[in-house]
Amino acid sequence: MPTIPFTKMHGCGNDYIYVNAMQHPIADPCAAAIKWSDRHKGIGSDGLVLIGCSPVPEADFSMRIFNADGSEAMMCGNASRCIGKYLYEKGITGKTEIRLLTLSGIKTLLLHLSGSEVESVTVDMGEPILEDESQFVGNRGMSKGTFVSMGNPHYVIFTDDVDQVGETGRILEHHPAFPQRCNIEFAHIQPDGTVRTRVWERGSGITQACGTGACATAVAACLTGRAARTSLIVMDGGTLQIEWRETDNHVYMTGPATFVFDGEIEMT
Repeated sequence: MPTIPFTKMHGCGNDYIYVNAMQHPIADPCAAAIKWSDRHKGIGSDGLVLIGCSPVPEADFSMRIFNADGSEAMMCGNASRCIGKYLYEKGITGKTEIRLLTLSGIKTLLLHLSGSEVESVTVDMGEPILEDESQFVGNRGMSKGTFVSMGNPHYVIFTDDVDQVGETGRILEHHPAFPQRCNIEFAHIQPDGTVRTRVWERGSGITQACGTGACATAVAACLTGRAARTSLIVMDGGTLQIEWRETDNHVYMTGPATFVFDGEIEMT
């Protein structure tokens, strides 16, 4: 039976299975994501990421990401950082500035090196898209929050109880206010000014971290006067630095990327 080589990586605990689809195309990535992501019967992950050639000259490579439930995501900040490290340290590119095509547009990755290793990656996540939060509250029976799109939808709720993520996040992901479902963040401003955040990711449930969620939380904190334009977002799996830059209105995310292990899995 044929096998597919893969690499397990994580960004602040947000773990994915990475496959070089330029060499090893996968015919049914939705089914593969469901099977391989199973933490008891598979490799175990928050989803599957395919690294491919870019079909357009404006980008160097492409990314497709499939959640643990098989649904395809628009973008993942933690996965994009891991792709930068993967491409550089496996010798696929020598560039330290990589243009990555995603379903939410082209993202620029800036690799920060320590010798021959990628120590951290800054991702230009583009401009946040803001909507009137009043359409999501009131008679819909939802906790008041702020809607921010980072190429994928996020609803950020500031609360003293971020641990309600499991109970409330599951409900809000499927709330009628979000016909395409939504990522839900529960955030609290800590005494030191950092933002403690827990995330319910659309299609994956509770995850250790979410890059786009950290960006959305930082934007929401700034919009509501809770934080400045640069903040540290502390999630279960680690901390990301987020800057919402005034000069271009883009959000920049900086954080680590980590190899876990390489392996091969049977295609069935």
